[in-house]
Amino acid sequence: MNLSSKIKNISMDWTDVALLKVAVFAATLLVAKLWNPILSLEWYWYFILWIVAAIKPLYAFFGNK
Repeated sequence: MNLSSKIKNISMDWTDVALLKVAVFAATLLVAKLWNPILSLEWYWYFILWIVAAIKPLYAFFGNK
């Protein structure tokens, strides 16, 4: 079984998803703490990144009805 088929067959409950979100948040804070230049960007770069990252999940949530 390769990695892509494992990812397609993953089953996570709400606690797994919540813990994954906490882990990603903590890793993001770690990167910001260790690499200061990332925090010197203008606010709109973070907003653009957020929009680009949110397009597919928002479309999957609202668009498939």
